[in-house]
Amino acid sequence: MAGVNRTAYRTCPLCEAACGLELTVADDVVTSVRGDRDHVFSHGFLCPKGATFGRLSDDPDRLRRPMIRRGGRHEEVSWPEAFAAVEAGLRPIIAGYGPQAVAAYLGNPNVHTMAGGLYVTPLLKALGTRNIFSASTVDQMPKHVSCGYLYGNPLAIPVPDLDRTDYLLMLGANPWESNGSLATAADFPGRLRAIQARGGRFVVVDPRRTRTAEHADEHLFIRPGTDAYLLFGIVHTLFAEELIDLGRLTPYINGVEELRGLAAAFGPERVTAVCDVPADRIRGLARELAAAPTAAVYGRIGTCTVEFGTLTSWLVDVVNVLTGNLDRPGGVMFPLAAHLRPNAQPGGRGFSTGRWHSRVRGLPEVKGELPVATLADEIETPGEGQVRAFLTVAGNPVLSTPNSDRLARALDGLDFMVSVDPYLNETTRHADVILPPLDALRKGHYDFSFLALAVRNFVAYSPPVLPPGPDGMDECDILARLILIISGQGAEADPALVHERLLEQALSRAFSGDAAASRSQVSGDGPAERLLDVALRTGAYGDRFGAVPDGLSLDRLLAAPHGIDLGPLQSRIPEVLKTPSGLVELAAPPLIAEVTRLRDALDRPRPGLVLIGRRHLRSNNSWMHNVPALVKGRDRCTLQIHPADAAGLALTDGAPAAVTSRAGSLSATVEVTDRVMPGVVSLPHGWGHDLPGVRMSVAAAHPGVNSNVLTDELVIDPLSGNAVLNGIPVEIKPA
Repeated sequence: MAGVNRTAYRTCPLCEAACGLELTVADDVVTSVRGDRDHVFSHGFLCPKGATFGRLSDDPDRLRRPMIRRGGRHEEVSWPEAFAAVEAGLRPIIAGYGPQAVAAYLGNPNVHTMAGGLYVTPLLKALGTRNIFSASTVDQMPKHVSCGYLYGNPLAIPVPDLDRTDYLLMLGANPWESNGSLATAADFPGRLRAIQARGGRFVVVDPRRTRTAEHADEHLFIRPGTDAYLLFGIVHTLFAEELIDLGRLTPYINGVEELRGLAAAFGPERVTAVCDVPADRIRGLARELAAAPTAAVYGRIGTCTVEFGTLTSWLVDVVNVLTGNLDRPGGVMFPLAAHLRPNAQPGGRGFSTGRWHSRVRGLPEVKGELPVATLADEIETPGEGQVRAFLTVAGNPVLSTPNSDRLARALDGLDFMVSVDPYLNETTRHADVILPPLDALRKGHYDFSFLALAVRNFVAYSPPVLPPGPDGMDECDILARLILIISGQGAEADPALVHERLLEQALSRAFSGDAAASRSQVSGDGPAERLLDVALRTGAYGDRFGAVPDGLSLDRLLAAPHGIDLGPLQSRIPEVLKTPSGLVELAAPPLIAEVTRLRDALDRPRPGLVLIGRRHLRSNNSWMHNVPALVKGRDRCTLQIHPADAAGLALTDGAPAAVTSRAGSLSATVEVTDRVMPGVVSLPHGWGHDLPGVRMSVAAAHPGVNSNVLTDELVIDPLSGNAVLNGIPVEIKPA
């Protein structure tokens, strides 16, 4: 009946927290959103982004039909016409120049969709190119690399056991505004308050006094990009004062003595001049971590997007190991997601990088991709293997990658570009064809990535809330059609061919016997759901297709709209280890070699002012700046600067300032505040919505400036290829 309200439950896909939402729906419109109070993980928590979930779906600027660029303008076309244009544009380039002439970029939103978790890898395999880039190398690759060397698996990332820890040391993270990252924790602020309520403490180390720092028991300012020195100072103290206690992991740890020798050069008095944290406080942190009944060190984006990002990420876990807090309740632990299976036994091939290198700068492959900092090089530089065609699946690299003005110019020189994206944004304005997927309300949702990073094991699936609509196409179908086009089967081939092949492969991996016999037992209305059902039933808690009566399946999740709690994190060492030795390797040779560079940089002259980024609770990169409720209020895209620095530069609050780096320059509005430490200025990332050809009317009314005009594509963390987005030397003067 028209106008009758109904209630639907789903997981919010707008950040990593995986909160449950309760939606009120009438006439296929979401009329209200509240936190799902019965959700097993979030218990009713709701942030401002989640509260606007329905507005993203009915955004009038959202694309609902494909677009083709003709005569410099984008116009709507039918799906058959769009795929025919993709075939006409892409196939001749592959046939004439080979697969390396095509590059692919995967944006952050891919990890928030089922299609991204299930169909992107087959798409890249079909493409056959080594020119694969993603948001990982502007965000988190250092953590993957450090965990790869430590544990043999770049996806084995230990998370802080927030609900049981007594002491939390947090570096470069601001979960009060970001909701957490590489640690899925719905109501992260509430979990931090709970640490304090049970008599524990949490300490924040950050160049800004963030909202998280304001609520902490202690906030320590630190010079941007120097967290590795602070952490090495802590390691030095642990050795010097004989505070090392490996606990039950003693038989599983290799490299402690090598680490002792490396730490000798990084005494607190030596590193304090670099990081600006007092030497006595460095010693105090070491003693507190060693003395606490349980403790955890957690570092996030501020520790990854720096010159020594991989070393910093490594040292975070080194401190957890040396204080006996790895893989124990209240320390840092390895989640076990429902769609994954534990290792049959410890040990494996381990982790390495550099299986291939980028054509122009010779940068090594890491985890199957190249650093996005060299993407423009590959497009602009002539010669064999030059990138001539570009495929983006979500993401907005023109705003999110270093020296983004250069990348924008490079995209104009492509022969062909196709984007799977719901918006005509700063990146897709360059595309010849845009293929918009269904909005989040019209497709199912399961968090393949974030359930593997949850601070408590749980599982949830959300079925579609609304029907697909007459012009919409599911993202799985879009990606399947691209696979068929790339592989030469044509624009008119049936995507069911890909869906069935992927299902057959999933069943074959799951069963050593007759996989075909289990095909009839698979549940699910769509291709992603059927693949999910196989993963759940054969995963760590699965029903093994009826062999375990109480085990998980898609049908069981459908009967549990608030999710299923799987209990607190459990110890997983040695099972989780995939190093050749079957041990935690503290002293992998590439890390040891990088320590030499860190030691040599102790005496490096300091730059004057350095730039860092910042987050806001109502923003997630460039995603949600077209939602009126999330951009209203005062201008948030300001240049924060300390009063002493402002006075020395004759800058006044509210006036424009010219900011210049090696890569570029911009003008930003000054905000004088003691929230940033002296010598540091801060601009938020994800803004710059004033480019021609973009159809995002709300964002255009609140354009801000693009901080990545200033980031330098030539400066990266060498072990991971991650871009350096924090600690950028800049010059500032009144505009």
